[in-house]
Amino acid sequence: MQYSEKQHQRHSIRLKDYDYTQEGAYFVTICTHQKAFLFENEPISVIVEKCWLEIPVHSPNVQLDEWVIMPNHMHGILIIIDKCKTSKYPTNNVYNVRRGDPMGRPYIRPHGPTPDSIGTIVGQFKSVVTKRINKLHGTPGARIWQRNYYEHVIRNEHDLNEIRQYILDNPVKWDMDENNPDRLINELKPRGEPVCLTK
Repeated sequence: MQYSEKQHQRHSIRLKDYDYTQEGAYFVTICTHQKAFLFENEPISVIVEKCWLEIPVHSPNVQLDEWVIMPNHMHGILIIIDKCKTSKYPTNNVYNVRRGDPMGRPYIRPHGPTPDSIGTIVGQFKSVVTKRINKLHGTPGARIWQRNYYEHVIRNEHDLNEIRQYILDNPVKWDMDENNPDRLINELKPRGEPVCLTK
């Protein structure tokens, strides 16, 4: 099989031209690397929970709604509540001018996620969790998370309530969860002994 550059290019799973810094509710799912059951380990699960609860401390314009930590992934609803934020990259600061630029044009970050966007918030959360878990286990550089994450822009209250219920139901439906590698085995297991109708 030949390598196809087009086939192997990464595709964004974000909505094209959507402003992920705007006020609203976002449902995110973040999976562990290779969907390993890392969060069955209580000290690791506690780290993930603590870091999730710290998100509003680091991003005061974000509120947490329903969330759940599963054996190899987590779901959560993040709500951006304040669109009017002070820029973290002011253009009128003397330290923000390009070095050696005779016009004094400001330096603009060329790459990376937009500040205060859902991508930045999730990225910071994943990074902090990774550092703390690797420090706990003495495994610097070990991967904790699957690359990227899944997100859904919540459009209305009905959508929000359905997703809240989905999150609340997730633990009891783990046997059939698409992130559970044992799901197919569970589906094929016999559902009890056959009933004999004749004597």
